[in-house]
Amino acid sequence: MAGETLTQTKWEGKACVELATPTAQEVWPLLEDFCNLHKWLPTIDTCYQVDGILGQPGMVRYVATTTTTSSNGNGETMIKWAKEKLLMIDPIKRCLSYEVTDNNIGMKSYVGKSTVSPINDDGKNGCKMEWSFVCDPIEGLRFEDFLSYIETALQSMAKKMEDALLSTRYLVRVTMYVLDVKNPFWLYQQR
Repeated sequence: MAGETLTQTKWEGKACVELATPTAQEVWPLLEDFCNLHKWLPTIDTCYQVDGILGQPGMVRYVATTTTTSSNGNGETMIKWAKEKLLMIDPIKRCLSYEVTDNNIGMKSYVGKSTVSPINDDGKNGCKMEWSFVCDPIEGLRFEDFLSYIETALQSMAKKMEDALLSTRYLVRVTMYVLDVKNPFWLYQQR
């Protein structure tokens, strides 16, 4: 078919993970902190604000990871980076969206959305995290590989967030127990 150009469609995907214990209310503050992605996503080395007002639409963050390739015994270091602009943040619906505005990893367009929601009607014990995206095909990647990366990244983030929240809960319980031991009348004074 000479003279015809093939147009590639957009890639759309979504990854979901459920956390058994932390609530959406507990997880949301970790996710909405747009410049702390490196704390939760193991593949990101650095994340910081480069423009705009922290936590407000229009704010831009820089995210990067350092990789080392080994060919013929020579280790070459490469920094893969992206600038991401916060498009929307809604603390009531516990969701945010962002777009990649500049990068060196082959993304021509990318819009992502992250959401945290309760898994129970009462909002207690457990939540669901979702990461969805729409982007142009990325040169050198298959859709399945990119979706697999998103799924694995979300699972890693969820695990790190859950571990952090559970360790905080444990520390609070230990502190309360220490208070009980030091003051055995503490429990009676509370009644």
